[in-house]
Amino acid sequence: MLPEFGYFALICSFMTALVLLLIPFLPQRLRWVSATPLLSVWLFLSALAAITILAYCFVQDDFSVLYVASHSNTELPRLFKIAATWGGHEGSMLFWLVTLSLWTMLFALFNRSADRLFTARVVAVLALIYTALCLYTLILSDPFERLFPTPFQGRDLNPMLQDIALVFHPPLLYLGYVGFALNFALSIVTLLCKTDQQTFAAYSRRWALLSWGWLTCGILLGAWWAYYELGWGGWWFWDPVENASLMPWLLGLGLIHSLIATQRHGLYPYWSLLLSLLAFSASLLGTFIVRSGVITSVHAFSIDPSRGYALLAMFFLFSGMGLGIFALKAKIGEVRSATGWFSQPTALLLLNILTAIAAFSVLLGTFYPLLFSTFGFGSISVGAPYFNTIFTPLVLCCLLVMLLWLNGRARHWQRYLLNMLPALVCTYFVIDWNIRLDPLKGWQGLAFTFVLLGFWLLFSLLHSAWSAYRQQRLKTALPMLFGHAGLGLVVIAAMMSGYYASDLGVKLAAGEQARLHGYQFDFKGNEYRLASNYTTDTAHLNVTHNGTQFALYPEKRFYDIRNSMMSEVAIQNGVFGDLYVVLGDKSAEQRYSFGFHYKPLIQWLWLGGLLMALGAFLSIVLSKRRVL
Repeated sequence: MLPEFGYFALICSFMTALVLLLIPFLPQRLRWVSATPLLSVWLFLSALAAITILAYCFVQDDFSVLYVASHSNTELPRLFKIAATWGGHEGSMLFWLVTLSLWTMLFALFNRSADRLFTARVVAVLALIYTALCLYTLILSDPFERLFPTPFQGRDLNPMLQDIALVFHPPLLYLGYVGFALNFALSIVTLLCKTDQQTFAAYSRRWALLSWGWLTCGILLGAWWAYYELGWGGWWFWDPVENASLMPWLLGLGLIHSLIATQRHGLYPYWSLLLSLLAFSASLLGTFIVRSGVITSVHAFSIDPSRGYALLAMFFLFSGMGLGIFALKAKIGEVRSATGWFSQPTALLLLNILTAIAAFSVLLGTFYPLLFSTFGFGSISVGAPYFNTIFTPLVLCCLLVMLLWLNGRARHWQRYLLNMLPALVCTYFVIDWNIRLDPLKGWQGLAFTFVLLGFWLLFSLLHSAWSAYRQQRLKTALPMLFGHAGLGLVVIAAMMSGYYASDLGVKLAAGEQARLHGYQFDFKGNEYRLASNYTTDTAHLNVTHNGTQFALYPEKRFYDIRNSMMSEVAIQNGVFGDLYVVLGDKSAEQRYSFGFHYKPLIQWLWLGGLLMALGAFLSIVLSKRRVL
């Protein structure tokens, strides 16, 4: 009966959300609003109970539950059994609800001392979203649906998801996705109740930072997983599901900057309201993309199209509601404009415009092939060339805006020269060093420009940090410094790994050698091994470089139940570059295919992403206000 208790817990959470939804409209509502924090805690606990029961069913191999039988196996390691709880459509929708209930509870608890009616209204909007999605889960995506007769064995979890990074990647993404629902609710209540715009910004900014920080961590973890797991050596493929997470990330980035201008200067309040609405709408659209089956992706869930239509209907319902209220209630003509080309508000406005254009470009590139075929024009593919062409000038403009503000805001034009000279030296050294490793690469004008701008941004931030230290305000400047330094590192790493990576494909038999960039690879042989739910073919490579030796062990894994093969690459990490080895197929002559890669500065990419997330979290921690 345990799965039935899980379903009952889900029904309890649905009923609790209905009560939270009705509280602002009840007679003598001021008596009821005091119960909002307690009810929000019950909402979270009931949703948590449901997903805990589902996870227990996975751990106990309860294959009488259809969802468990479809995504688990008795031989699956326990950690991956727990991760399988959100590894499929039904479980991930349940986790979506748990995350939304968590955000609702946190907002209600941290705002107990604020305007209680305002808090209750925001919680009511969140409860409306919860009610719709919970009803969808109960009727169309029941994770506790029974399967009779009960099979002896399950289908096993998708091998691509049997990885430690994929244990944490979806939860982090959901924390970011769903967190923007809170900014959506704040915007709706602000527009309907005519709340002061700066008060709205003070409430909204910290929640936006928290959501965006978790979403950054989730995207970063997904990029890292793609780099070391998929075997193609890259970290971003412009896959539709990747784009689904990038759109709210870009809009959230614009939202954070817009809220700064609204809170500090009283500027762009309707930019802040609109971006709050659009960021959550993009999150709902991403939910539809992943689960509808209308767009082919290695990450998408294959589900019944009718469930995709229901998600699309919810996207239009909430997006239409938000934009409709904005159109009716926003008085954009009364907004003040910024003055001064080098002022912070002007820079923030430009960044808002650029991030909005970037998000729309991703949306267009993701859905254009679908619309093209829907209207009978044939088939067309939109891939990396389109996105790279669009994003190159946008990222360039963003970097220039930041550099203009950092170096020119005080009319200290000598800062340009002071910060550019060491950046130029570092750029020349880094690129020249990689050209010496691979003379065929040569100097690339675009790569040189972006690497130079990236280093220029880093040195400009160091200059700003020194100035802030002298003025005894370094503590308040740290979030900005970390966040923008992270962007500089990401730009440098993306350009260097994209333009100056080296590749070598060879076929080797045991005892043969290959060389790349002064590294000698000696293939010693291979070993077959039986693991818990797969068999592995592991190659042993001894690597020699400048008198030092180490071993690398790339693998091919065969998952019997799923009848699928996965590559496990071997990576030697380094500050200035990674060695990356992929094991391919074996020929009839007992020769193995190997892909040897050198990825310059790729570790800077992960460091840059962590710094951006750290900047967001530091901004919350160092805030002087107690209200989140």
